[in-house]
Parts: sequence; structure tokens; C-alpha cells
Amino acid sequence: MRKMCDIAINKKFLTLILGSFLWLSQFTQAAEINILSERQEFLLRPFLDVFEEKTGIKANVVYLKKGSLERLKQQPASVDVLLTVDIANLTAIADAGLFQTIQSKVIEQNVPANYRDPKGLWTALTARARVIYYSKERVKASELSTYEALGDSGNKHRVCTRSGYHKYNVALISSMIAEHGVARTKTWLLGMKNNRGRKPSGNDRGQVKAIYHGQCDVALGNTYYMGKMLEREDQHAWAASVGIYFPNQSGRGTHMNISGGAVIKAAKNKASAVKLLEFLSGNLAQYMYAQVNHEYPVKSGIQFSRIVQGFGGGQDGVKKGVFRQDRRNLAEIGRYRKQAIKILDEVNFDS
Repeated sequence: MRKMCDIAINKKFLTLILGSFLWLSQFTQAAEINILSERQEFLLRPFLDVFEEKTGIKANVVYLKKGSLERLKQQPASVDVLLTVDIANLTAIADAGLFQTIQSKVIEQNVPANYRDPKGLWTALTARARVIYYSKERVKASELSTYEALGDSGNKHRVCTRSGYHKYNVALISSMIAEHGVARTKTWLLGMKNNRGRKPSGNDRGQVKAIYHGQCDVALGNTYYMGKMLEREDQHAWAASVGIYFPNQSGRGTHMNISGGAVIKAAKNKASAVKLLEFLSGNLAQYMYAQVNHEYPVKSGIQFSRIVQGFGGGQDGVKKGVFRQDRRNLAEIGRYRKQAIKILDEVNFDS
């Protein structure tokens, strides 16, 4: 009888030990996070260093410039959270069913609704405005008005762009479709093509360089590139030669794109993934994004960098970087991505 009691007690003891081990192992597993990042290491690492110090969660990162969708399809369980640039990337991966819903009151409080997926599949972490760069020597800000006006016949040989198929331009074209429909957007793209001063080439910095060298007078670009160029000795002259104009201030506002994050459906460390996104949308990280990368914080009340505060200096209604933004939900813009690419093909934009 006593032996049977001892066996029963031992079984109970073993069950308690096993239960305690499983309970503790959850915390051991949660003490790391696997990140797939399209943001460059030198931009992201300072944030992760602070995150690791504050939470004790080890951040393992794979940096990938492109091909995130294919990587996640092949190895979904190897990633907990995706950090990416551009709404098109987030839309494509969400459409593939590779994200899971983020449930976080912290993120809901930090990030405005138009910068979050309506189904909770992703959240923006920073914003960037798609503005008009213009030659201070050859163009007056009063001559400029809207994205649409860049396609008018009066701008022959004055416009530079990078490839129409680049994600930043695809997002802008998608926003034009959301605003005007396919037919009018296609007419605008034809006008932009006819007004080019050169064949599309280079990145956003390359458009500023082209203006500096007189190849064109105006170009499309993201705001944060200007901040980066003004800090570099070899690019300062290019940046100093151009002004920044925020288009469509009397209408829908300037088009905004984002960097963002999402939790992978097969994530093994979901709690840590959500904690990372909460941290990146919080006060400290948002301030770091603004000051170091010259991006716009998505959380309200965060101070812009000194350089960004100076954007729009002579443009009516744009003081200290404050301007009218297109408040359309980015998820709606992302839905028109395939149509945007289709009309780029139809007008043979990059030829």
C-alpha cells in the first residue's frame, strides 16, 4: 500500500516538475525574436540595441533587400516579424495570407487608423512624404501646385523620375487611381512620360543630382532622402540646390508612404514580435526615427528633426514641416498596386 502511495506521490511530483519546466520554457523561448528586415542594418540596429537592453529579448535579424514574399513562402516558421518599407510589400504579403492579426491596444493608441491595416494585419512605423523636388535657380515654388500638374503640356522636358515600377512610384500611382480612377491616371502618366527630361534612371538621390546638373527642373522624391543628403559632404551641394514642395495642399494632401511591420502567421515568438512593434511605435523609437532617419513619426506629439522642420520654407501653409497629408487608408492604396503596374505597362512608361 505504501509503495503504491509513494508511486502516486512520485507521479504527482514528476507532473509538477514537468509542468514547471514547460512553464519556464515558455519564457526561455520568448526571450528571443527572429526578424526579417528590408530596412538596412545601419538604420535598424540602433533601435534593436535599445530594445534588447529594455526587454532582455534577443533580436536575431536577417537583412534582405528584396524577395521577402518568396522567403516567407519557403520558410514561414523561421520568421516572427517582418519589418519592411513601402505599402506595396505589406499588401502583397498580406494578400498571400502570411500575416496574423496584431492585437495590441498600445499600437492602436500609438498609430492612427489610416496607418494600420483595417483587419489588423500590419502597422506603419514611420511615414515619408512623396514630394516635388525643384530647382531653386530655375523654378519658383509659386509655379508648382499638384502631382497632376506635372503631366501638363507646359512642363515639357522639365521632369525627372526614377523607374515608374519602383515601389515608391507604384504607391503614388496607386493613390492617383484611388483618387481619379484608371483612365485619368493613365492620361497623367502619359503626360509625365512626355514631359521627361531624360529616361527614368537612378534613385531618389539621383533625381536631385539630375536637377543640380540641369537635366531637369523638377522630380518626385521622398522627404527623408533630403535629410540624408544634407548631412553628407559629397551630396550636400545637390541637396542645397533644390527646394521641397508639398503637392496638393488645396485638395487631398501630399501622398504618404510608410515603413511598417507585421507578425508572421507561423511565428514561434508572437508575444515578442508584438512587443517589438509596440516598442517601435512608442515615444523613444519614434523620436529616434525622426532625428536619425529624418522620417515622419506616425505617433503624434513627436518632434521632427531640425532638417525636416525646415522643409517647405517659402511654401504657403507649410510651416516647420507641418502640411496637409493624404489621410486615405494605406490599405486602400495598396489594393490598386496591380492596376498601377498594368497601366505602366500600357503606356510603356520606362521606355
